[in-house]
Amino acid sequence: MSTSNVWRGLASSQAPSMYSPNRAAHSQDVLPGYHSGDVAARAASAPILAVRQFESQPLLTAGDDQGEWHPMAQPTMQSWTNNRASSKNSDTTREFRAPADSWLADSHGIRERAYEENARRRKSRVWLKVGAVALISIVLVVFLPVFFLVIRKNLHKNRFTGGDGSVVTLQNGTKFTYKNPFGGFWVDDPLDPFNDFARPNSWTPAINGEWRWGKNRVFGVNLGGWLVLAPVITPDIFQRYPSATDEFTLSKLMAADTVNGGLAQLEAHYNTFITEQDIAEIAGAGLNFVRVPLPFWAIETWDGEPYLEKVSWIYFLRLLGWARKYGLRVCLDLHTVPGSQNTHNHVGPNGTINFLTGNMGLANAQRTLYYIRVLTEFISQPQYRDLIPLFNVVDEPTAPLDELTSFYLKTHDMIRSITGRGPGNGPYIVIHDGFQNASAWTGFLQGSDRIVLDEHPFLDLGGLDADPVAVLGATGQPGGKWPALACSSFGQNIENNRQGFGVTIAGEFSVAPNDCGLFLNGVNSTSANPDCSTYNDWVNYNNSMKDGLLNTFQASADALGDWIFWTWKIGPSQAGTIQAPLWSYQLGLQNGWIPKDPRTAQGKCASLNVNISFFPGNFLPWQTGTPSSIPASSSTQFPWPPTSITAANVPISLLPTYTNTAPIIILPVPTFTAAPSQVTQGFNGWFNRNDTEGGAVKVTGCPYPDEYSGFFAVTPTAPCTGPTTSSIALGRR
Repeated sequence: MSTSNVWRGLASSQAPSMYSPNRAAHSQDVLPGYHSGDVAARAASAPILAVRQFESQPLLTAGDDQGEWHPMAQPTMQSWTNNRASSKNSDTTREFRAPADSWLADSHGIRERAYEENARRRKSRVWLKVGAVALISIVLVVFLPVFFLVIRKNLHKNRFTGGDGSVVTLQNGTKFTYKNPFGGFWVDDPLDPFNDFARPNSWTPAINGEWRWGKNRVFGVNLGGWLVLAPVITPDIFQRYPSATDEFTLSKLMAADTVNGGLAQLEAHYNTFITEQDIAEIAGAGLNFVRVPLPFWAIETWDGEPYLEKVSWIYFLRLLGWARKYGLRVCLDLHTVPGSQNTHNHVGPNGTINFLTGNMGLANAQRTLYYIRVLTEFISQPQYRDLIPLFNVVDEPTAPLDELTSFYLKTHDMIRSITGRGPGNGPYIVIHDGFQNASAWTGFLQGSDRIVLDEHPFLDLGGLDADPVAVLGATGQPGGKWPALACSSFGQNIENNRQGFGVTIAGEFSVAPNDCGLFLNGVNSTSANPDCSTYNDWVNYNNSMKDGLLNTFQASADALGDWIFWTWKIGPSQAGTIQAPLWSYQLGLQNGWIPKDPRTAQGKCASLNVNISFFPGNFLPWQTGTPSSIPASSSTQFPWPPTSITAANVPISLLPTYTNTAPIIILPVPTFTAAPSQVTQGFNGWFNRNDTEGGAVKVTGCPYPDEYSGFFAVTPTAPCTGPTTSSIALGRR
C-alpha cells in the first residue's frame, strides 16, 4: 500500500483493528491476567483483544497480527478492577476473569505480563502445570457453585454492555434501542465508572486503545449551542427575550425574569438539549469524537459577569460519562474567555474584543491562563486523560500573530509543567489558527510537545454567492460548483499545514454553501441571498437538492481528512421548525444530505478531478510526543508577557494585571455511589499536587477598567502592582 493510501484510507477490512503498541504475533499467547508497567521495554508477544457484539453473538473476539478474528467462548464472569493512582505507564491494574480458554486483557500492560510469563515458563514449567491443576480444582470446587447460584443470575439481570439492537435503560427507567451497524458497542459498569472498553465502531480503537495520528481519522460533531448558547442554534430561547443579542444580554434579561424561573431556565436547557440518546446516535452514525464548547463561567464568575456560574460544569461531567459509555473521545473546547477573544455573539457582549487586545488584553489573558490551568489539572487525571485527548485552549482568537504566539508558547509550557511530556501525559494542546494564512504556521514552535492546529473552513464565509447546489457540476456530479470548490479551497491548505506544522484538524465546518438560516448572521441581521427561503425549507427538499448537499459534504470531509462538523443539532424556533437546517448533522443524517457512513467521503475529491498532494501521515516524532524541546530562541522572540498589546492606550508596563494569590479553584468530580472505594480513591479534581501557585485575582487598591470595553476612567501613568505569586496548600475540593 502506498504512503498516500496509508494516510487517506481507513481500515477497509470488515474486522475491526486495535491500533495498540502492544500488537501480537500469535493469538495462542493470551494470558489470564496482567499488570501494567513499562511496555516500551518489553517484547511484543501478546494478542490484540476487543469486546465485540453482545446479544446473540460471542462477547469476546481475539485478533492476531494479520487481522484475523476468532470467536472466543462466552464468558461466565465479568469483573474489572482499577487502580489509577499514578502515571500512564504504571497507574492501571485491570483484570478480566473468564473460563480458562477465554481471557480478556486490554493493551496497556499486556507486554509486561507476557514478558514475565514467558520467563516464568522457561524457569518452572513443571510448577506451572502443577499450579494449573490446582487452579482448575479450586475453580471446580469453589467458583462453579457461586457462578450458577449467584453470578449467572445477576449477569442476566444486570447486563451492562450491548451492540446494535441492544436495549439501553436510562437512569429514569425509560428505554431506547441502540442502533449501530458499524460494530460499535457500549459498556456501562457501575462498579467501574472509568471503564474504557467501549468502542463507537470497528475502525476506531476503544478509548483504552492507542490513537495513531495519520492512521486513525477524526470523524466528529460539535455540541454547539448547548453549554454555550448561540442564537442560530437555540433561536427559541432568544425569541423569548427579543432584545437579547448574545449570551451576555440574554443572561441579564433572563435573570430579571424571575416569574419564568430566572437563570434556572438555562439549566433546563442544559438538561434537555443534549441527552444520552443524542450521544448514542452520534456513536451509531459512525463518528468517534465530540467537541464540547465550554464557557469560562463553568469555572467561576466575577462581579459584573451575569452568566449562570458553575452549573454547566455539572452537565459537562454527565456528558463525559455518556461519551465513555459509547466509546466517543472528547475534544474539550474553551469556547469563551474573559474579555472576549472575538466579536461573535456567544463569547460576551456582541462586537467587543479585549483578550490580547486593548487595555484589559493582558489581564484577561492572565485570567484565561489560570482557567486553562484549572481545566488541565482536571482532564489530565488518569480517569480522563484517555477520554479527553484534545484540549482546544481558546476558540477562534483574533489577536495579532505575535501576541497569539506568545500566549500559545506560555500555554504550552504551563500545561506541560503540569502534565509532563510525551504520549499519555496530558492532552494534545489544540490551538486555533486565528484565521491566519497557512504559511504563518510552517515550522511553528518546533520541538513543542503535541500541539494540534485547528482550522474552521466554511464555504459560506466568502460573501454573497447565489450559485445553486441543486444542479450538476462540471464533472456531472450533483452539487453544482460547490463540491469541487470545497476540495480546492480546503484540501491543499490543510495538507500543507500537516506537512509544515504537524497534526491538523478541522474543528468546525458545515455543509452550507451560503449564510442562510434564522439568526445565522445575528439576531438583527438577515442574509442577502435571494434563495434563502428555498434553503431553509428543508421539509420540501427534492432529490437534486439533497444529492447536491450530500456531495458537498462528502467533498468537504474528504478534503479535510480529520473533521468535526458544526454542529450536531439545531433547535426549533418558536414556530416549531428548524430554520437553519444546513448546520444540523442530525437533521441531515435523518433526511439524506449527510451520509449514513462517513467513510463514503473518501476519494470524493479525486472523483471531482481536484488534485491534492496528500501528506503521507508520517508526522515528526516530536509532533506526536517524542520528548523534545523548543529552541531558546523562540522564548526570546515570543516572551510572556508580549512586548506590546494591540489597541492598548498605554505601554504594556502600565496595563492592568492580576496577581496569583487567590485560593486555587479545584473543579468538583462526579460521585459514583456503586463503585468500590478503591476505584475512586485519590480522584479529587487536581492532577499535579506540586502545582500550588495561587489563582488569578485583582490587586487590592488597583483600578481596573471594564473587562470587555477596557475604557480607562483615568489613564495610568505608573504601574499598579502587588504580590505576584502565592503558594496555596492543596487539600480542598
